[in-house]
Amino acid sequence: MSMDIKQIQDLIKFVAKSGVNEVAIEEKDFKITIKTNQEPTYVTATVPSPVALPQQPVAAATPAVTAANTTTPAAPASSTPAAEPSNLITVKSPMIGTFYRASGPDKPIFVNVGDEIAPGKVLCIVEAMKLFNEIESEVSGKIVKILVNDAEPVEFDQPLFLVDPS
Repeated sequence: MSMDIKQIQDLIKFVAKSGVNEVAIEEKDFKITIKTNQEPTYVTATVPSPVALPQQPVAAATPAVTAANTTTPAAPASSTPAAEPSNLITVKSPMIGTFYRASGPDKPIFVNVGDEIAPGKVLCIVEAMKLFNEIESEVSGKIVKILVNDAEPVEFDQPLFLVDPS
């Protein structure tokens, strides 16, 4: 197994957002360890062949990404009461990854605006590190708005759907 720079950057972001303190991946020709605390994420990687890995710039960028995302959900929330009824429930992404409305390009979409949902109903898939995670509803109600486009990257805790519980 060999990881490219994009996969390593995605893994760093995923670990930073997940709250896990340390992740170690070890293969016969590849080893990577990612440790986090409240400080910036530190990465140590050893690869037999010389490969330039920009760990420090990525690690330094991680807190900036986090800071930018903490302000993003607040903006729609402040404008929501004027545009939408305040009783709406926001379904948020439990992880960083890529948002998909269907299980495949030729498969039916899980939910549309106006669909009734109940706990356990699959709403979408968030793909992270080549794993396709079905995101199930934890609430009952009707989908009022879908806030993310298909195949768009999403952040941890990013709003995905607005649901009217009545």
